[in-house]
Amino acid sequence: MADLIVSGGNKLSGKITPAGNKNAALPIICASLLTDEDVILHNVPDIIDMHKIVESMRALGSKIEWDIQKGDMTINNRAVGSNGADALPMGLRGSVLLLAPMVQRLKNVKLPSTIGGCSLGIRELDPHFEVMKALGADVNVEWGEFDIKIDGRFPGGSYWFDYMAVTATETFLMAASLAKNESMLMNAASEPHVQELCVFLTQMGAKISGIGSSKLVVEGVEKLSGTEYTIGSDHHEITTFLALGAMTGGEVWVTDAVPKHFMLIQRAFKKLGIDIDYEGNTAHVAPNQKLVIEQGYTENMLTKIEAAPWPYFPADLLHLMMALATKAKGQMMFWNKVYEGSFMWLPELQKLGAQVVLCDPHRAIIWGGKKLHPAVINAPDIIRATVALYMVAATIEGETVIKNADVIKRAHPNFVEKLNSLGGKVEWEES
Repeated sequence: MADLIVSGGNKLSGKITPAGNKNAALPIICASLLTDEDVILHNVPDIIDMHKIVESMRALGSKIEWDIQKGDMTINNRAVGSNGADALPMGLRGSVLLLAPMVQRLKNVKLPSTIGGCSLGIRELDPHFEVMKALGADVNVEWGEFDIKIDGRFPGGSYWFDYMAVTATETFLMAASLAKNESMLMNAASEPHVQELCVFLTQMGAKISGIGSSKLVVEGVEKLSGTEYTIGSDHHEITTFLALGAMTGGEVWVTDAVPKHFMLIQRAFKKLGIDIDYEGNTAHVAPNQKLVIEQGYTENMLTKIEAAPWPYFPADLLHLMMALATKAKGQMMFWNKVYEGSFMWLPELQKLGAQVVLCDPHRAIIWGGKKLHPAVINAPDIIRATVALYMVAATIEGETVIKNADVIKRAHPNFVEKLNSLGGKVEWEES
């Protein structure tokens, strides 16, 4: 385990290039199993979750060459299944994304009947099995494991999710792409990383309509081919560095900033008194932003940011806006409609002097502009919440220690190096 040692009070300024989106890279790497031809990927982030999924696939027989420094990866899955493996490795929760392509390859796959999750809350596996069953798979549970079978290819079918489940939507896309018939999914997730998987699959030869909407229609094809694809920028990291510039009074440019996904995120920044502008694909936050929470037209209502499945404001970014709110004058409500454990990290924020009231498991109010002070705090097992704690610590003069902050390494490659290149003073210390 490692602690993050933060010497705060410095303006963060400069130009930064964001990492590739790990939430796009994970399903795309898994989807490469749908072809025996070479898949070449660029901008693959060097993070713990990538190493785990690569290790899992190599154990299944994949040949993977990864130039970590360049972010280039070549995958060939021709030998997958030849070693007799029919049980998926589940050490990484994202390994569930291996399920549909492995069922397609092996026709019969087994995995432990355990439920995964993190401090945000339990992540049920039911939608994955339900959507595969709707597409014609035979799903059984006995003796502590799931047993999934198909006869040749998924027959295809239709399903309507109870809620917009991201990874289960990705399971549908991978299962339906090689199905015998047309398949349809209603209430599909449409996050940027889901859209990326759709684009990647279409480059392989899949026929998908409705990309970016809540209705996906996939006309199954007999074969998918290899392709070359560049992973898009991580909108979480883009938001992080823009927010850090604003809350420390610095000036930050973020290249490859995918402005098409940022209209609503820009509005959230605006509610906190921060203007984000673009020069082509480069996002820019000017120095010395006003950091005053806007009052809405309805004066007896608190200004709020509501997080829910895309195209709502992303739930994973809510933590970063809460960090910003500690520095902005005024009051703001934050409402997470997705995770039941999203605000369990707020006592650590209060240790830094933040004034926070937890209304219920999904809503919290922050009074910003209060005097903050350094402290020794504990990182939660939530990536963005740990990043948010760093963001607040970066604005406080003196040394703050964030204990057991390794979770950041699951999503942000070279995070400390990037922060220090902007003028931050932060380092890892083994605990």
